[in-house]
Amino acid sequence: MHLFQGCGAALVTPFNVGGGIDLAVFEKLINHTLAGGVQALFVCGTTGEPSTLTESEQVRVITAAVEIANKRVPVFAGCGSNDTAETVAFAKKCEACGADGLLAVTPYYNKCTQNGAVRHYAAISDAVHIPIIAYNVPARTGFSLAPETIARLASLENVRGIKEASGDVRQLLAVARLTHDVMDFYCGDDALTLPAMAMGACGVISVAANVIPRRMVTLAELCQQGKYDEAANLQFELAPFLEALFCEVNPIPCKKALEFIGISAGAPRLPLTALEPQHAEQLQTEMEKLGIFKRGRA
Repeated sequence: MHLFQGCGAALVTPFNVGGGIDLAVFEKLINHTLAGGVQALFVCGTTGEPSTLTESEQVRVITAAVEIANKRVPVFAGCGSNDTAETVAFAKKCEACGADGLLAVTPYYNKCTQNGAVRHYAAISDAVHIPIIAYNVPARTGFSLAPETIARLASLENVRGIKEASGDVRQLLAVARLTHDVMDFYCGDDALTLPAMAMGACGVISVAANVIPRRMVTLAELCQQGKYDEAANLQFELAPFLEALFCEVNPIPCKKALEFIGISAGAPRLPLTALEPQHAEQLQTEMEKLGIFKRGRA
């Protein structure tokens, strides 16, 4: 049984004008994505800025997501760090908060070996009773799980999936081939949803679903139904917006895009900064083309 199929939303963490967590806006955002049909929620992952949240803030966000979702869809909590002991301790707290599963990024900065990564995930697996999705995003971490290592992770009791966000189509193909029928494979790049799902991915863990949940859900559904011509047309239509959504490091543009549709998620925390004016203009233009923004409205 798959952890979920289709489109999961990688949620931002909204901040108020004072820089604190805004749970009222967070509830609005979650309900917006659920109304769009998303099949899973991911909190305190890369898009949620966990590296600038305190542990108590992360617990608040995870607990709130679980309560707001109220079992309508599974909630996956980000728990990864570059310290295995710290990751294990926080994974236990995520489970205690009621998270349905974990999203565990590979250790960063330390740049462990492939064997070290397996031992890292084995330690998490041994410590909890909920499913784990390993998360490969080498542009962020400086370390990439080899496809063969990802296949090895499937032998761990609670490692049930992989979020592959390398942006490398050859890596996607190798992961799809080696994980087929042994673990869930999810695309971690909105722009590669179609090719990843055509290769057998169960779905996409989407940043864009914060802003355009219905369109991302539809894209995943078309792929699930084998309607690849229609899926390609939609992927092509969304491509300029997705490019604008990542014109600066995530979640900078995503938070601005949410502001443009009336969900004030605030500015990111330093060292991330507000979207540069020229990029805000680019984002507005692409959102206008999709009919989700009108100038003078924001």
